[in-house]
Amino acid sequence: MRNKIIILLTLMLSACTSMPEQVAPVTPFDLQKYTGTWYEIARMPHSFEEGLSKVTATYSINEDGTVKVLNKGFDAQQGQWSSAEGKAKFVGSDNVGHLQVSFFGPFYSSYVIFKLDQQGYQYAYISGYNTDYAWLLARTPEVEQALIDDFKQELSQRGFASDKLIIVEQ
Repeated sequence: MRNKIIILLTLMLSACTSMPEQVAPVTPFDLQKYTGTWYEIARMPHSFEEGLSKVTATYSINEDGTVKVLNKGFDAQQGQWSSAEGKAKFVGSDNVGHLQVSFFGPFYSSYVIFKLDQQGYQYAYISGYNTDYAWLLARTPEVEQALIDDFKQELSQRGFASDKLIIVEQ
């Protein structure tokens, strides 16, 4: 019985660091270029960001090589800022855009950068471990509509319900 529980837990945890079948992480990936503040332009709906606007994600490198993640957003209903600090680390090679991130102790979830402005690192398309999670991040709070349209198209091609996409008020 104990072995079955261990196997089940292993499968559950590894599923959270996997990625949708139609998604592949970018390579090459340069963590140094990726650090700094990103604005959340669009996201799939989920409970932990419900009602938040002015959402940003700031990444910095810790001394041990892991990544400090600071997510921040404004909750207009509560009239206050909300933030969450987490830690990310590479799933495999550090030149592949596939990380695992944790905001809750030992539980990690996938963070897959599947499209990235390779020249200037000005925008990134992110997926979670399944097609329920996706984000469009940019270095500026506003982007051209063409980029949002491209993100929607990329999501649709990969099996995401892009019609549910939320455009984040910045």
